[in-house]
Amino acid sequence: MRILILGGTAFLSSEIARQAVAAGHPVTCLARGSAAEPPAGVRWVRADRSLGTDSYAEVAGDWDAVIEVARDPVPATEALAALADRAGHWTFVSSCSVYADHSTPDAPEDAQLLEPLPRGTESTPENYGESKAAIEQETLRAAGGKAHLCRAGLIGGPGDGTDRYGYWPARFARDNGPAVVPDIASHTTQVMDVRDLAAWVLSAAEHGVTGALNAVGDQVPFGDYVEESRTAAGYTGEVLRASEDWLAQHGIDYWSGPDSLPLWLPPGYEGFCTRSNQAARSFGLAIRPWQETLADALADERSRGLERHRKAGLAPATEARLAEALLSGL
Repeated sequence: MRILILGGTAFLSSEIARQAVAAGHPVTCLARGSAAEPPAGVRWVRADRSLGTDSYAEVAGDWDAVIEVARDPVPATEALAALADRAGHWTFVSSCSVYADHSTPDAPEDAQLLEPLPRGTESTPENYGESKAAIEQETLRAAGGKAHLCRAGLIGGPGDGTDRYGYWPARFARDNGPAVVPDIASHTTQVMDVRDLAAWVLSAAEHGVTGALNAVGDQVPFGDYVEESRTAAGYTGEVLRASEDWLAQHGIDYWSGPDSLPLWLPPGYEGFCTRSNQAARSFGLAIRPWQETLADALADERSRGLERHRKAGLAPATEARLAEALLSGL
């Protein structure tokens, strides 16, 4: 396949490019490259997509597959205008954040969506779901029956820049001091290995898979994930389980960001990590054992440094403060 990736320098798009090159496909990446470069073996077209449709002047000709990962509807819509007629297949890596309801377990792809972000409204982290919904709408309008809306959930594995999935094995590997864990053992986690997601994007393009499909991992109880993290890291310290109310009262954030507890979701998100992946599996989505993803994420965390500053998770000083409060009954 002659593949054009609109991106190719960040976590997922870079992995897609690496796998495509390894499979022998001619790959072009259109990206600014301001933070990183695409992997070796691709043709790199340096372009700033904020310049509009002129950004695509150097990617003339027809493409067997175009892969878009944008979160801002403006460049995504301009790319569709410039390229959709010349693409045999169009993949938009969307998100399960487009769904309006995250409280219902095992919801399929026909669940209600958020209202798309209105044209002229700035795309921000706060309206991420609406932005992705708007791009889905534009993709269907321009690419129609050749469009694959790949609705990704939480992505993990080696190279994860969000610091979420790798937090727990890294924490247990860092030291044997008391570890603060939310008391949510029966809650569900659902993570897709970035390598499996990249392989699915390429496979779906090669086989002409279209429509909206949830690209999410299998469901794993949080308690199982934590126990496997402890075992993989060789942790022998004390685990202090804190109730959700207690953590919230002590200023700890859900999900992501500084002084958060990754994979702990707020009320109303009981279905967020229980999306059905059966439709995608029926079209060939393959998912490796989650224990393998966890082990590889830990190896990646060790290579990057267990003491480094993290974008998500408790800072050691914060965890020590919480542990002291738990042990003293405060």
